[in-house]
Amino acid sequence: MKKAIQFMIISALAFAMLNIGVKYLGKFNVYQIVFFRALGSLFFTYPFLIKKKIPIVGNRVKLLLLRSVIGLIAMILFFSSLKLLSTGSAVSIRYIAPIFAAVFALFILKERIKPIQWLFFLTAFVGVLMLKGFDFSSFGLGYVFALLSAIFTGLVFVLIRLIGNKDHPMVVVNYFMTLAFLVSGVLCIKYWITPEGWEWLMLLSLGVSGYFGQIYMTKAMQQSETRLVAPLKYIEVGFTMIAGVIWFHEGYTLLSVLGVALIVISLVLNVLVVKRS
Repeated sequence: MKKAIQFMIISALAFAMLNIGVKYLGKFNVYQIVFFRALGSLFFTYPFLIKKKIPIVGNRVKLLLLRSVIGLIAMILFFSSLKLLSTGSAVSIRYIAPIFAAVFALFILKERIKPIQWLFFLTAFVGVLMLKGFDFSSFGLGYVFALLSAIFTGLVFVLIRLIGNKDHPMVVVNYFMTLAFLVSGVLCIKYWITPEGWEWLMLLSLGVSGYFGQIYMTKAMQQSETRLVAPLKYIEVGFTMIAGVIWFHEGYTLLSVLGVALIVISLVLNVLVVKRS
């Protein structure tokens, strides 16, 4: 229980750094960004599996492939939404994902959700809106991409839970990154832009931060129930805000600070309720 929460917090921090990197590399096509994000992660996964003599194929092959396909779709949709929307809008909509995860878990995993938990999910999402806000000046396809990404991400949470401890977390991540590398590698050829200078490092760093985010999210989902761990993904928004202040000198209002407080309070209350059940 405690380890799952710690793993999810580390994952949220790593994914926040990934979000900032994607924002910085806005001139590159989404497929090229996915390609480098996967490539950087594969530098970690394959050596680890070979060194530890862990079977790369895994045990639950069908679920591993399904999780990889769904995860890739969610990633492409989210990166696409970042290009069409402000970061605040894209991230805010994406964070409906834990709510979809809870719904999927209710029907697929038969996990019980207390009515009060729905209130906590709602207040946490309201906190996200207060933190980043919505920009409806360009309502359209970007919002559809972000919403679909949230739905697919919620399903990913449940699929990881279904895989459980039958496969090593690194096997789960390696499947995802291998599929992403192959598919995006083909799709990005037409849109390829040769990076210059620091852009090479930034592109490869996406894979590093994405790797740590993915592996710790996988560990967290395997350690505890989806309904408890999935809502902790909201913390990523707070980390993204802090990184934005440091790197892009973004300013935030009192409403934003109150949003962070509402998110944290909602998550703490949710943890307390689940621990008592």
